[in-house]
Formats: sequence, structure tokens, C-alpha cells
Amino acid sequence: MSQSPVERACRISPHRLRHAARVLRAGGVVAHATEGVWGLACDAFDLDAVMRILALKRRDAARGLIVVAHSADALAPFVDPDAQAAWQRAHASWPGPTTWLLPARDTAPWWLTGAHDTIALRQTAHPETAALAATLGSALVSTSANVSGRPPVRSAWRARALFGDGIDCVAGGVCDRPGVPSTIRHALDDTTIRG
Repeated sequence: MSQSPVERACRISPHRLRHAARVLRAGGVVAHATEGVWGLACDAFDLDAVMRILALKRRDAARGLIVVAHSADALAPFVDPDAQAAWQRAHASWPGPTTWLLPARDTAPWWLTGAHDTIALRQTAHPETAALAATLGSALVSTSANVSGRPPVRSAWRARALFGDGIDCVAGGVCDRPGVPSTIRHALDDTTIRG
């Protein structure tokens, strides 16, 4: 089986990557390295898996979640088609460590937008996160591996110690910018929400 360029850039084994994707397809939660911290991932379209992550984090569903993908094409269906200028602003910065709040399409799942009319999207340049999404063939929820309000964990063993059996698989990987979470910006007015 040939690998895509995204999968070839990945620093974890193809076997582990395929295993993590199978776990995600089955509704599992995967701990993985992201740009700056360790994250918890699931298939963005799997409501039960998203609810598991929210329960693990003790996070209010109304806050919404970050959705990541290996390509902008995988994120475009979440965005209001009338928000072309905002989409172009976000698209021009990707791939990279910037998450953009974009006007959500009315069909975007409520469990991703929460109580907002925007959705948080990022086309990641992080090799393992991009490869995980590419291998799954879908966008991922990717949220920091922590209990809400507490610092995110910075290693696989800390994620496992904190969440135990709540994690179905540890994908592995290395953070590119340890301890520095992604920047969050609002695509309508280019304001920075989190620097």
C-alpha cells in the first residue's frame, strides 16, 4: 500500500497510524501529539466519541471544539458558503498552527459549534496530526488533553495517567512547539482570540 506525502512525513510507524485510524473509525478516542501540546482526537462526525471526549475533559458542550484536517478541502464543508472572504483569509494561512473561527454552515454538527454560530477549524501542518486525519479520511476533533481549566499535558504517559482507560489508543508523535497551543483568530475581522 503506497503512502501519501502527508503519511510519509509522519514520524510514527505506518502500522501504528493505521491502528489509530481503525480505533477512530470504531468510535474510539486517541491521544496524539499536536503542534504544541498533547491532544485527544476522535472522528468529528461521531457524536458518541465527541461526547466521550467532553466527559473526559469535563468540558461544557456549549463551548464548541476545534476541528482539524490534513486538507482545506476536508474543512470547507463546515463553513458558511457566504463567508468567502473569511474562508480565503483562513485558507491563505494554512497549513499551519493557526485555528480560525469561521461562520459555520447551517449543517455543521452542533456538537462541534456548541452555542456559537462559528466553528473552529485548522488545516494542520503537524505531521502526525495531518497523517492521522488523512489515514482516517475525515476531519478530527482535536482538543488539548487536559481537564477543562487545567494545563494541557505534554507527554503520552501523562495523558495515559490522567485519562487511563478513557483513551483507546496512543498514536504517538512529537510536539513541534512544546507548550505553545495553536493561535486562535476570528476570520471575519482577523482579531486574535488566543495568541
